[in-house]
Amino acid sequence: MLPLFWNPKSRKCLVVGGGDVAARKVSLLLQCGVSVSVVSPRLSRNLQEPVNQGQVVYTAREFRVSDLEGTDLAIAATDNSTLNQSIAQQCDQRGILVNVVDSRDTSSVIFGSLVDRDPVQVSVSSGGASPVLARSLRSRLEAYIPATFGELSKLVSTYRSVVKSTLPSPHERQKFWESILEGPVAELVLSGFLDDAKRMLERQLDDWRHKTVSSGEVYLVGAGPGDPDLLTFRALRLMQQADVVVYDRLVSNPILDLVRRGAEKVYAGKKSANHTIPQEGINALLVRLAKEGKRVLRLKGGDPFIFGRGGEEIETLVDEGITFQVVPGITAASGCATYAGIPLTHRDYSQACIFVTGHQKGESVDLHWDALAKKDQTVVFYMGLSSVGIICKKMIEHGLEKQMPAALIQQGTTPEQKVVVGTLEDLPARVAVEQIKAPTLIIIGEVVRLHKTLEWFQPKPSSAQ
Repeated sequence: MLPLFWNPKSRKCLVVGGGDVAARKVSLLLQCGVSVSVVSPRLSRNLQEPVNQGQVVYTAREFRVSDLEGTDLAIAATDNSTLNQSIAQQCDQRGILVNVVDSRDTSSVIFGSLVDRDPVQVSVSSGGASPVLARSLRSRLEAYIPATFGELSKLVSTYRSVVKSTLPSPHERQKFWESILEGPVAELVLSGFLDDAKRMLERQLDDWRHKTVSSGEVYLVGAGPGDPDLLTFRALRLMQQADVVVYDRLVSNPILDLVRRGAEKVYAGKKSANHTIPQEGINALLVRLAKEGKRVLRLKGGDPFIFGRGGEEIETLVDEGITFQVVPGITAASGCATYAGIPLTHRDYSQACIFVTGHQKGESVDLHWDALAKKDQTVVFYMGLSSVGIICKKMIEHGLEKQMPAALIQQGTTPEQKVVVGTLEDLPARVAVEQIKAPTLIIIGEVVRLHKTLEWFQPKPSSAQ
């Protein structure tokens, strides 16, 4: 099939049939401004309304060949296949475009599944082989393309002539528009800040006019706990725009594979007492890359503001005057607990939930144990595997029973997920027996009892518990 976008202005369409299928076709045609006539002995309830409102010219009888006079497009939407085929033949003889519902072989045109971001439109077709498949792909595009995408197109249209007169070189204009459509101006539009976007576009155009190098931008993005399906749409969009990605150890390979292919990758992972790049060095790196005019993706496991030191990084960006934006991610506690079938709160078991870092400081874990060791709450320890013995001991010393349920979740939300359930008394010993390794989350609380009942995620067979 040859994809074409048809200008409906002053065009006339005849729809033969009065059922729900015909109603869907009429609805699409009316949205596009086509003049529509319907011929059918009867009308469905969905077609009666546009007829009553005068949007459609209706003739209550069987189809006649004379109905095709002056028609640019005909749609055969009756439940009589013989009649539909006859209409297609008559249209073919007269050079009229025809669509026969559920019959691609007799149609000269077929309708794609439309994503409408006026004035931007995306049409998806399976060549008539599987309309359901086309609709499925359209639904994915609907989710991926922001509702405000049409506003971005309108902005470009508004400034197109100004940019052309300011930047005479076609190559220069192309690079300029790429910087606009893949940079902070586009993000402002998509976020609803149209006036700010216009001001920034004008400043950037002035920079290009005077050959001034503009500063880049930093995207601080939460990559979630590991499963790529848990990324936000905004995260995916920015991952496809980045020139450089600075990523942590907890960012999984399947997520890295979604970053723009041409982007430079810089590993800045951290293990206990083993930092590839010190935090101060990461902060300086983000500033340097942004000042070189690059779009920098700072990709962090989980959520950047929950034990991710994201606040420290953007404080540096603020001090240096670097433009940035932050995209939250699903934090490990939420993602891993959900995939393990352990609700963090439950009316019968837990009325509060606390996130705490279990990272060891010297020879002890310095925490407010009295506040943590409460029966009717859930406590989630990040980075606590090396301190699991101390954690369990302290929770018991400060009031929790030895038999309080506790769980270890290793590589949660990934195909390698491993869940080990025990008690405060036996959990440290089970770490060695089960050969648990980081990254692992520790959950302590009565809600852990629900794991066997509510577990739903099935990792690889070798890791199943």
